[in-house]
Amino acid sequence: MENETPFLPYNSERPDLIIPEYGRNIQQMVDFAVTVEDREERNKVVGAIISVMGQLFPYLRDIEDFKHKLWDHIQIMSGFKLDVDSPYPLPEPETIQSKPDSVDYPEYDIKYGHYGKILERMIDKASAMEDGEEKDAFTKSIADLMKRHYVAYNRRTVEDDLIRKQLVELSNGKLKVPDDYELVSANDVVKLMGTVKNTSSNKGKKGPMKKKKKR
Repeated sequence: MENETPFLPYNSERPDLIIPEYGRNIQQMVDFAVTVEDREERNKVVGAIISVMGQLFPYLRDIEDFKHKLWDHIQIMSGFKLDVDSPYPLPEPETIQSKPDSVDYPEYDIKYGHYGKILERMIDKASAMEDGEEKDAFTKSIADLMKRHYVAYNRRTVEDDLIRKQLVELSNGKLKVPDDYELVSANDVVKLMGTVKNTSSNKGKKGPMKKKKKR
């Protein structure tokens, strides 16, 4: 049929966009600019494309070297095939396509994963303190925190003797909780966890509306 609508290809069937943020129309403009044979005309076409690219991101105009980035981007989108009079040095393909150096993930030798590195640092700091009331209070707080972490991670109760033993182990024998000190209750920790969970799940929910009394 003569009036039949022409078939429009899906984007999934088209080549991948080099810089997706600019969209397919800009990419097609750049592809066209590469085919323009007259250099003067090609410079005009590229200048017009740069202007349109800048209008897509007006909030970036005040950023230093914004124009420079646009010229770099148009070269990248052309596959570095655009021979134009650029006001900036042309980017090197090797520099653009090179991968950044990998960042080493910090590795810590943690004895017990559920306590974490921060708690171990607290133990180290308390171990270096001079004996006295401040050190004793800090040690008790650390022991309570260890029990909270243990219960939260393992989801079950734990004997205080185990926490005391592990505190001595992690501190190399420098910290010890008095035998008459009662650590935080595991039940209290579980209740607190449930309260925090319920508070988070109910946040933003409105309670039932009260009916107004008729006068």
